[in-house]
Amino acid sequence: MRSNQCISNRLSSIMTVLVIFFSMMMLIGCSSTETQSSTGELIDDSAITMKVKAKLFDDAIVRSAAISVETFKGTVQLSGFANSKDEIKQAESLAKSVEGVRAVRNNIILK
Repeated sequence: MRSNQCISNRLSSIMTVLVIFFSMMMLIGCSSTETQSSTGELIDDSAITMKVKAKLFDDAIVRSAAISVETFKGTVQLSGFANSKDEIKQAESLAKSVEGVRAVRNNIILK
């Protein structure tokens, strides 16, 4: 009887350690690194990208189909081609106006 209780206590201890271990691994797996976004950041970045694209689409100066938008940890990268310097400046200005944008890298090239 006593040996069963001893085995039960050991199994309980092992299970506790395993639960703690896997919980820690899940927390580490969801955190961000310099080159990879966390799950929350990825969702935020997707929302920022959509908001910037919507602003570009609604603007009369910017041809949104010719401009690509990508976001990583709040930094928006604009790339593509524009017909004028005003279009390039307007695209950057619109991207900067979106809530959550930390920086804008404007790689739009003038045709």
